[in-house]
Amino acid sequence: MTITVLGISGSPHRRGNTEQLLDSFLAGAEEAGATVEKVVISTLTYRSCQGCNACHKTGVCVIDDDFIPLLTEKVPGADIVALASPIYSMSITSELKSFIDRAHTIWALKEKLKKVTYSKEHRASHLGYYIGTAGMDRTDIFDYAKPVITAFFNGYGFSYPEDQNITAEGMDRHGGIRGHPTALASAFEAGKVAVERLKKKE
Repeated sequence: MTITVLGISGSPHRRGNTEQLLDSFLAGAEEAGATVEKVVISTLTYRSCQGCNACHKTGVCVIDDDFIPLLTEKVPGADIVALASPIYSMSITSELKSFIDRAHTIWALKEKLKKVTYSKEHRASHLGYYIGTAGMDRTDIFDYAKPVITAFFNGYGFSYPEDQNITAEGMDRHGGIRGHPTALASAFEAGKVAVERLKKKE
């Protein structure tokens, strides 16, 4: 069985630090034999959640835009999903937050309508990763992103333990991701390990 890896970049800066880190993760996954795809939110046409709660009754979002195939087909169809975002104002970007807010439909299907459940086996065979960069060196700089990322992966039944964060702080000090001594190589290896982990479960 082919393992499918979906990377979603929430950075508005094309080919910047975070997208390069995501690219390394996807390259490692591809080398391990996975089929990989990258989606860049800033290139899509989308609207933010309007808080109408119509999905509480139908499980379907009333907004028809480029987020819909991602939320209803690509994420549920992937074995591994990596959400990538730099830290802006102590949390994830507005681009990625908009995407996660629109994923409220899966919460509605799961919690309100009781139409979606996930087995223990499903969670074990679906892996979620957060990939992030930050300019500062604060030890807690990524802590504020974790609850939002966790909520997304819980909704889709992906396991997301702490060791599935691929982060690199100190971008200001290093002069960018390519100045970091280990980040790109570590992300590449993490991509390989993620795919190999699922292969062992087959």
